[in-house]
Parts: sequence; C-alpha cells; structure tokens
Amino acid sequence: MPPLPRLKPEPIPAIHPLPEYRVEGERKQWYEDMKRVFQVPWMGVVTMAYAHYPAFFKTLWQGTRALAASQPFVEAFQGNRIFVEAEIEKLAPPAIVDRLATLGYAPREIDDIRQTVEIFSHGNQPYVLLATLARYLLESGEMAGTNEPEAAPAFGGRHGPEVAVPFVLMEAHHADAPTQAVYEDVKRVLGLPFVNTDYRAFARWPSYWAQAWDDLRQFAGTPEHEALCQAVHERCLAEVSRRLPNPGKLTAVALRQAAEQDASFEEIRDVCRLFQWLLPGLVVNVAFLRAQLQEQG
Repeated sequence: MPPLPRLKPEPIPAIHPLPEYRVEGERKQWYEDMKRVFQVPWMGVVTMAYAHYPAFFKTLWQGTRALAASQPFVEAFQGNRIFVEAEIEKLAPPAIVDRLATLGYAPREIDDIRQTVEIFSHGNQPYVLLATLARYLLESGEMAGTNEPEAAPAFGGRHGPEVAVPFVLMEAHHADAPTQAVYEDVKRVLGLPFVNTDYRAFARWPSYWAQAWDDLRQFAGTPEHEALCQAVHERCLAEVSRRLPNPGKLTAVALRQAAEQDASFEEIRDVCRLFQWLLPGLVVNVAFLRAQLQEQG
C-alpha cells in the first residue's frame, strides 16, 4: 500500500477555479510563469482551483518552481507519459481515423485533432506531478530528495510540443444540444461536477468528440482502466516522495501553514485530494484518445 492511497473525496468538494480572463496582479504573473515553465498554452483547472487560495498557491509555486524547471522533473513526467502510452497501446483502442474520413474529415483536420491531443498528452504530465506533490506535502510528509541546487539542473530547450493549431475551448454555453448531452454524460461516467479542459478542447470538433467519447466511456471504469490509473498514481507518488530533488526547500509545514491562512485545512486538503485523484485518470484517457488517432497498418 502506498503511503498516500488513491482517494476520491466524498462528497466532492466545491471548487472555485480562478479563470485566466479574471486573474489579476500577482496571481496573473504566477499563471504566466507556470505556463512558461510547464510549456503549456493553458492553466489547468487544478491550478486555477489552487489559485482561489492565494497563500497556498503562492507557497506551492514559489517552492516548486525551481523543481518544475529542472531536468529531473521533466525526465520524470516524460517517463510517466512513455509508460502510460505504452500500456494503452497494449489495450488496442479502436481506431478512429477511418471513421472520421467517412464523416468527411480531411487529413489536415485529423492532424489538427492530433496536435490538440498532443498538447494535453504533454501538458497533463507536469500538472499531475504538481498535484501529487501538493497532496503529499499536506497529508504525508516531507520530500526525501536533496535540497542541493546542483541536483536540479535547469532543463535547457523545449519539451513542449511545437503545434500551430489554435487552442479553442467549446464551453457548454457555446455548445449545441448534442454536445451538451455528451458533456453531461462525461460528468456522469467520470463522477465529476465539471468537464475538464481537455474534453472542451476536443469538442471543438463535435462529431469527432462524440465518437471518441463513445469509445472512451466503454473503457473508463473497467478493471484495466482502474489498474492503469493506480499505476500512474504510484509512479507520481514515488517521484515526489523519494526521487525528485527539492531545490525550493518547500516543506510540509510551510504548505500547511499557508493553506490555513486561506481556509480550513480540511477544505484545501479535499480539493487537493480531488485533483490528485482525477488527474491520473485524465492522463490515461488522453493516452487512449491519442492511440485511437494513430495511423493503422
């Protein structure tokens, strides 16, 4: 049993994500800095929810920024991605490219979908490590990695995908009735009160997303799906608790004290539990969608 079991909080706590279009001042600077370090075009719902608690978010990001920009961190999340995608390929998700072509999708449109999936295949990985670290420090203990700066050399260059596809989200109030129905099904099947950014981005192509989700929903919750989510959880936990360095010298005490400046410890703990529970599943689901789009033969 890992020291931090995978745990979905019941009841699911209320979350209050601070969207990018509303953020100002210091928190806006943190948003831009985090996107730059993670090399992603969006703030995850997880970190927008953390930002509702400014002392907690400030302490977490200031304490992890040097780590997030380091080579060991990048290698850790890249290794996690390689693992998940290899495991998904063994399950042979149903191919979708021919079905999209039959619907009239041109090769360029299918490539745009692939590029969008690539954004999340990469970008979810730093978010799941950060979410695991936040919960671990709140609930379990200290990072065992060294504080020495030389253990965390900065990652040089680019690890994020170079994509040209516009980053567009299909919000529920923009969507037609069939897409809204898919969104409701997503929430029901995944047991969540909101639709992740990833799925709103994929719904930019409603007929693609309807078919992709129909395949994915049959996989979600199966023993194979749950086992892979658990494996992602355990890999991330091993990284943050034992392997990754701690150049920012972030301590459990400092993060807990910061959390208690904003709200009750239990409130922030449950928000952290929620995202640390759901993100391994999101990583697995996006890997499934990516595998569907691979060329066959």
